[in-house]
Amino acid sequence: MQQRRMRVTPGTACALATLLETLCANKNRKTMPEFYQVAKVSEMSPGTKKLVEVDFVPVLLFNVAGEFYAMEDVCTHDGGPLGEGWFSGDEIECPRHGARFCVKTGEPRCMPAVEAVECYTVKVEGDDILVSVD
Repeated sequence: MQQRRMRVTPGTACALATLLETLCANKNRKTMPEFYQVAKVSEMSPGTKKLVEVDFVPVLLFNVAGEFYAMEDVCTHDGGPLGEGWFSGDEIECPRHGARFCVKTGEPRCMPAVEAVECYTVKVEGDDILVSVD
């Protein structure tokens, strides 16, 4: 296979360097998280949970004494759906093997799980509950 050589002029080299600098700067720049409206405050009374989808991610939304929390709907022990489990206070229990997680932090509270569940940012605007998975 024959190799092609590209002639790089000073102008082309400068343009490539500028492009590379811009790409590197944008890579390290934090972008604003994108929030999605997933539920209404009026439809989630304290002590309830709701399974929603946010940007193709299954997310559990919880109302704990009027505060809203969101976490991924996946048990870190075996990948089971936490949304099918028992929710009480600030804990969700996996229906498969009984691992319990804090819905505020995602931290495991008992075996067999030892890794935290991913939690997401929640904000309330009026009656709208919004979640970001960024």
